[in-house]
Amino acid sequence: MDMLVDGKWTRDWHPVQATDEKGGFVRQVSGFRHWITPDGAPGPTGEGGFTAEPGRYHLYAALICPWASRTLIARKLKGLEAILPVTIVEPELTDQGWHFASPDPVNGASYLHTLYTRANARYTGRATVPVLWDKQRQTIVNNESSDILRMLNDGFGALADDSLDLYPQALRKRIDEFNDWLYPRFNNGVYRAGFATTQGAYEEACAGVFAALDTIESKLADTPAFLFGERLTESDVRLFVTLVRFDAAYYGLFKCNLRRIADYPRLSAYLERVYRVPGVSETVDIDHIKRGYYSIKALNPNGIVPLGPELDFIEPNRERT
Repeated sequence: MDMLVDGKWTRDWHPVQATDEKGGFVRQVSGFRHWITPDGAPGPTGEGGFTAEPGRYHLYAALICPWASRTLIARKLKGLEAILPVTIVEPELTDQGWHFASPDPVNGASYLHTLYTRANARYTGRATVPVLWDKQRQTIVNNESSDILRMLNDGFGALADDSLDLYPQALRKRIDEFNDWLYPRFNNGVYRAGFATTQGAYEEACAGVFAALDTIESKLADTPAFLFGERLTESDVRLFVTLVRFDAAYYGLFKCNLRRIADYPRLSAYLERVYRVPGVSETVDIDHIKRGYYSIKALNPNGIVPLGPELDFIEPNRERT
């Protein structure tokens, strides 16, 4: 198994973490679930003591990864760039998973899995992004993107821009219901299609992906801008990060090729609207996305990266982070 076992890296990296009885892809459950809060009180999970402070925490992310990109978008939209520095891993996946172009400036690590064993010398599991690191306690606060997305929205209190609330009280029930519907069908559905190990598992997942896209295309007929009206919410972030990778990676490499996002007029317009929200485009790097996904040897053994597709909404030569 390609993961950390009792603190030791084992075998070559492989994308399929586990399979169900039908040969379907099963995603690992995140292992660190603490929360940063304005006063250091415990969050919904984990222990307390992680008080919001400038410069104390560091975010590790990958521009290829939709889960990590959720957190990069929240960091931008909440104005936390100066409070929460970020290190971006290289897009290509190696035999030891995620790696840094040069030693990580915070911990001097060459591979992301080193951070996991610093946090827990006997850690067993996969070394995934994003990682929210506490420099004071020398540990991982959280490696679950949905937690970090919500934490960046309100966990930093007055240190963050309060003009945008990605999880407003009045919409929480609708947001939670949509997120619970979206994740298995679309966010994780593309992975279930791409990493399926049987024809039946692939066809079931692929059909679910396009049923979800068809449903959202219809839903967008009744919304003026975003999923719940004029206000951008975390559900838009969750949907966007998968949409923006779809034509460039999932359509080809993951065999989700019944239709492109470009074939859906409302989804295409919606994708561009979210992309144009100030700060969002700076978290999108199609070159990283293609190089990263097409470096997965199990799916693309020769490592050839396609030249296309041309994406009308992408602007060249943007400043990153």
